Amino acid sequence: MSREPVLQALRNPSSYELTPRVEVMTQNASTLMPPWEADSTNHPLVKERVLSIALEIFQRIGAGRYPFATRIEPQGAALGLETDFRPHFFGGVTTVVAKLFNQVTPDIALFGEKDYQQLAVIRQVVRDLNLPLRIVGAPTVREADGLAMSSRNRYLTETERHIAPNIYRALKAAAAGIVTVGDSLTREQAEWHCSEAVRMLIAVGFTKIDYVSVHDAETLAPIEGANRAMRLLAAAWLGKTRLIDNIAVE
Repeated sequence: MSREPVLQALRNPSSYELTPRVEVMTQNASTLMPPWEADSTNHPLVKERVLSIALEIFQRIGAGRYPFATRIEPQGAALGLETDFRPHFFGGVTTVVAKLFNQVTPDIALFGEKDYQQLAVIRQVVRDLNLPLRIVGAPTVREADGLAMSSRNRYLTETERHIAPNIYRALKAAAAGIVTVGDSLTREQAEWHCSEAVRMLIAVGFTKIDYVSVHDAETLAPIEGANRAMRLLAAAWLGKTRLIDNIAVE
């Protein structure tokens, strides 16, 4: 079984009905992933093993019975961005993921680039703790108008759905502006382009902007210049729906 890629479908357990949600996400994953990746989620041994482990953990957490006296508290890539709004999220995610890795023992684990901070944090944990597997980032799958596919999109009204792709457009505009500056880029210049993206999102109808920010693509540290790969990340609200997206600056 360890030779099969394992798709980890994880969400904040306090936000969902646990048993049906994990099952639904596993089924939905096959429609959002390339065929070779989707096949792994339907492998009966992988599906049964991962779901049984995940459900037991999530049910205990959801019932307020956190079952571990020991947990991971990641720093580095886990600081800022999502942690500013969900302070304990990555501690829970990385503890659960580490338990899954130990019990499923995969050689490869796939995590979507759409949740880029989560991907960076899990890569960091695997690297720091010398876990014997490789983390692969699965490219974000998008609708024809650029909106990143997500289960959250179903909660958008018709009007909000028309506005939603602007989060991707704003990121692309900011990335293009940063690239235009070239090797002389400073943090202040990068932040100015992020501020322009915020103004664009507000102008088209987003109701609240949690962040639009550019970071080192590996560590998610604030950038110090144009000498390393960069990632633009955004989180913004349309009505009651919170959307996240990110792109490479290239």
